[in-house]
Amino acid sequence: MSYLVLARKYRPQTFDEVIQQKHVTQTLTNAIKSRRVAHAILFTGPRGTGKTTVARILAKAMNCKDGPTPTPCNSCRSCREITSGNAVDVFEIDGASNNGVEQIRNLRDNINYKPAHSPTKIYIIDEVHMLSISAFNALLKTLEEPPAHVMFIFATTEPRKIPVTILSRCQRYDFKLINIESISNHMKELCSREHIDINEDSLMLIAREAEGSIRDALSLLEQIMSCSDGTIDSRYILDILGVADRKTISDLSNAILQRDIPEALNVVDEIYTRGYEIKKFYANIIEHFRNMLVVKMGKNISKLINLPSYEIDLTKKQVQGISEVHLHQIFDLLFKEEASIRLSAQPKLAFEIALIRLSQIKPVLPIDFLIEKLDDLKKDVPEIPADYEPKSSQGVSENTTCEAVVKSGRLHESIGSVSDDPIDKAEPDKTESKESCTFSSYAPDDNLEITWNKLVDIFSKKHPSLAAILSKCSLKKLSGPDIEIEVYGNDYSINTIKRDKNVAIIEEICSSFFDKKMNLTITAEKKPKEVGNQNNDLKQKALSHPLINDALEIFNGKVVDIKIM
Repeated sequence: MSYLVLARKYRPQTFDEVIQQKHVTQTLTNAIKSRRVAHAILFTGPRGTGKTTVARILAKAMNCKDGPTPTPCNSCRSCREITSGNAVDVFEIDGASNNGVEQIRNLRDNINYKPAHSPTKIYIIDEVHMLSISAFNALLKTLEEPPAHVMFIFATTEPRKIPVTILSRCQRYDFKLINIESISNHMKELCSREHIDINEDSLMLIAREAEGSIRDALSLLEQIMSCSDGTIDSRYILDILGVADRKTISDLSNAILQRDIPEALNVVDEIYTRGYEIKKFYANIIEHFRNMLVVKMGKNISKLINLPSYEIDLTKKQVQGISEVHLHQIFDLLFKEEASIRLSAQPKLAFEIALIRLSQIKPVLPIDFLIEKLDDLKKDVPEIPADYEPKSSQGVSENTTCEAVVKSGRLHESIGSVSDDPIDKAEPDKTESKESCTFSSYAPDDNLEITWNKLVDIFSKKHPSLAAILSKCSLKKLSGPDIEIEVYGNDYSINTIKRDKNVAIIEEICSSFFDKKMNLTITAEKKPKEVGNQNNDLKQKALSHPLINDALEIFNGKVVDIKIM
């Protein structure tokens, strides 16, 4: 007898031997016991998960001498013929090579004949989705009302290609992928029967590479058995399969998390030198960060991650001290770069570019944290009454202004404390704060232009958004307690300056600057619009927007640049 591969030699012969498809085998067992087996059954699912195997076991269960029975004897004539593949009453048809309407017409003519010696004539059509539309149409009436002695069993990996008219006439069973531990345990049992010396880590590596398919796992195991003598080492398996081990994946992920790009590039170079496929290795990295994110979330880990328990424990240790938001950042960027690497003519170079981009992103702060800090700041800042009018006796001194500026910077310090750059948390020196907050004082000998520049300098430090508009204005008159400011600009700038809130701010700062109560007068002179100044108007409008003003005040910031899109 010729050599049989492991997938055929150890093919399950009963429902109990089928691996991890209990939802299918139990339903069929109950249907056989209650004599409610449908005349047309469809098995769907990924490759190598047991569709054809279960179809043969079902055929034996229906034609066994003790049948219909959920436990065929595997010793009678019908069971032996089905096992060997030469049963006269069980027809296994390849849908890819018999997809024409003529083959279906022949099948339709032959089903009228009684089975030779079995109770049921069974047609098993594998990859049934390969049939043509005409062939499906020719099968419709027969499939809906076949003779009492006929049963159809279809198997396919792509049920979406089957017409709805066929699906509605079949009882459908969906097979699922088999997890790594079940595949590894099955191979371990077969290796003990074949007297093969192989460790569990190697079996786990083969099972992971099989991607949920028992047939693929046994094919890889047989290839490794043929290429090795004696004990099979995991490093030897890596070279045969051309895949990277988990340590290499872990090393690269650690380098990414620590933003150690030289080390990350070194790992990629080693992978490339060994001849491993860069695109496949990149897919493994994406999967690893996806698993890390799921582990960090901490819910349904064993269900969502197809890894052995000890590797899940290692992943838990790896994500300690890393925020969920940062892991999502990395995972999102890796996934977005996947297409460029998969389609690139130089995948190694594209991989390195992706790693460099990863080094440039900094861990973001959770939005809940920012909102909490904003709420804390809002509680500390007292609201100004609507009827508040500053008086000369209540003028704001330089020291008081300094303390307000330092206090408003607390949000910036608290947010910066969780960033990458270390910030000294010590209490700021009062002397240093005084000097940094001291503004130019009023001198009676100064002309109007110099005096106005000093005022604008104070506004730029206390109210940057308001200073942006006042810098375009001028001091027209200063006589005793009377001060007149001329606003030169568009309607938006004029209306912004004349707001009650801004007028109160200007009066307060002017009274503090001149050390007496000032009577403010604002005059407006519209600036004629020119085509060349439209961009300036847009920038001025953006600077005066309430949202921009609030953001500058809350974060104690300043406007660096404005771009017209």
